[in-house]
Amino acid sequence: MINRDLIRIKIVQLTYAYYQNGERNIDKAEKELLFSLSKAYGLYNYLLSLIVTITQEERRRVEVLTNRAKREGTQEPSQKFAYNKFAVQLEENKQLNLYMEGQQQRWEDDIDAVRKLCDQIEQSTIYKEYMASEDDSYELDRELWRKIYRTLIQENEDLDAILEEKSLYWNDDKEIVDTFVIKTIKRFDPANKTEQELLPEFKDEEDCEFATKLFRSTILNADTYQRYMSETSRNWDFSRLAYMDVVIMQIAIAEMLTFPNIPVSVTINEYVELAKLYSTPRSGGYINGMLDTIARFLVETNAMLKPMPEPRQRRQRDDR
Repeated sequence: MINRDLIRIKIVQLTYAYYQNGERNIDKAEKELLFSLSKAYGLYNYLLSLIVTITQEERRRVEVLTNRAKREGTQEPSQKFAYNKFAVQLEENKQLNLYMEGQQQRWEDDIDAVRKLCDQIEQSTIYKEYMASEDDSYELDRELWRKIYRTLIQENEDLDAILEEKSLYWNDDKEIVDTFVIKTIKRFDPANKTEQELLPEFKDEEDCEFATKLFRSTILNADTYQRYMSETSRNWDFSRLAYMDVVIMQIAIAEMLTFPNIPVSVTINEYVELAKLYSTPRSGGYINGMLDTIARFLVETNAMLKPMPEPRQRRQRDDR
């Protein structure tokens, strides 16, 4: 589940904190990096368990209404949503239940928020159309939850506030973790029953190593990487560079030099986007130009053996 986009975000945050807190303990900082990544995986499981808690609350509501209908001799309510086939399969999922057994946090501790969300679901057009449909397929049940998640959970300020109170890490993580939850919903297959696999914490050992190798390379070779910045910044006002920009470029250079299989263009694009997110409005364009210049310098000096496209001006001149 933890992909390289999330790893890069965490390394930007942790590298900046490493220099700001003054402690400069790389072993402790690395443990903090791995802990923050594990918290993202915890959020993934916690958001999946929200679907289960909502389903259980809906089941309680149906039971209350059913008992009332029996007393009054009126029509009993539909159990379609309370026993949604996808939600029941998720509720019985062995992997999710095993993970949540070891966790102290439960959505039942925020039951008022869960009940408010249930109200919002029941008032939504998505829910009403689902309940009115005669389609009783697993596919419809699964698609309903994908729509509910995208429209009522993915950007829900009340839920975001609750999650931030539970963990400072989760506020930054939710946007990207939401995409993993939606991906998981789409992957569920009724044939797998309780054995349906959730996303693993890391795709493979290589991604886990990517996190630690990139972080250590960034810190241990900081002087060298900053010298590259200085030596190639003649056409740039390096002195006015925001400190976060320096951190982002330092990590980008570490990635260029440490991972030969990642194309330079991929690295530059990734860190330009992070600059737009974490630094100044002008940082994206500045870092794009600087990293391109630095990469060409590294190739010219044989410090990096990666192909680089011809500079744009040279290509335009050749075309003429």
